[in-house]
Amino acid sequence: MTRHGLNATNSSVYSYHERKKDQKDAGYGSERMRLSKDAVKGFDCCSLTLQPTKRPVITPQGWIFDKEAILTFILEKKKEYEKKMAEYEKQKDSDLEELKDIAAAEKEERKQRFEETEKSIVTKRGERSKDNAAGVSNMDGDRKRELPSFWLPSCGPEAKKTKVEKPDKTVYCPMSRKPLRVKDLVNVQWSEAKDPDDKRSLIARDERYQCAVTGDVLNNSSHCAVLRPTGHVVTVECVEKVIKKDWRHPLTGQALKEKDIIYIQRGATGFSSANNELMAESYRPAMAIA
Repeated sequence: MTRHGLNATNSSVYSYHERKKDQKDAGYGSERMRLSKDAVKGFDCCSLTLQPTKRPVITPQGWIFDKEAILTFILEKKKEYEKKMAEYEKQKDSDLEELKDIAAAEKEERKQRFEETEKSIVTKRGERSKDNAAGVSNMDGDRKRELPSFWLPSCGPEAKKTKVEKPDKTVYCPMSRKPLRVKDLVNVQWSEAKDPDDKRSLIARDERYQCAVTGDVLNNSSHCAVLRPTGHVVTVECVEKVIKKDWRHPLTGQALKEKDIIYIQRGATGFSSANNELMAESYRPAMAIA
């Protein structure tokens, strides 16, 4: 007898552990896995190509893209919209022609009924059926020529073509799902980290860039922000302690506002407090065993 209550005696012989083991061996059931640090891109990498950026741009939501990749993405979405719009216009024209044909057929039918009424001078009354009970049977009189079987192809409903909905002209960001326009993209200006002892190329380094004001090295754990007027990348600590004092750009002296500071989405840290959507799930058929 199981514990925790009098009604908890209906435990199945096929235990939970056995079921999970069989699901794993047979490939049934949804599979979940927590992503590690190696499965998430770096903070300075493009969100589409997942490679270090050559000409970086940032969206108002803080996602970094390579300029060539994001412009190609927007262009493909616009071409897809034009293709769907052409199909929608074609369907719209065909529906209009169909309505015109139906209206013309109704008009012709009314015309024929009017002509038949005008030609008949004397109106004849319809003769009553001698057998009143005969109308119940579906095989009586002319009904023998009708097909009562609804499953026959001639009696079944006709399948209509799926209606094409009017496409949405707006291009959405592939990461934030917010509306994305080319003029909203801001060019990012990285400041290379100056390390005379490191002779490796920029891509091969782990610490590539630094804060444009304080010189602090930037990595995936750093909280960074982009200054919209110039595109310089600084740390959030620099924003809080230096920029927000007088709201002036530390390098150019320009006046700044709150909307001129774009916070960059952090890179791979391996911690759920810093990164979102770290749980990957693969949907597979479920086992139908109670």
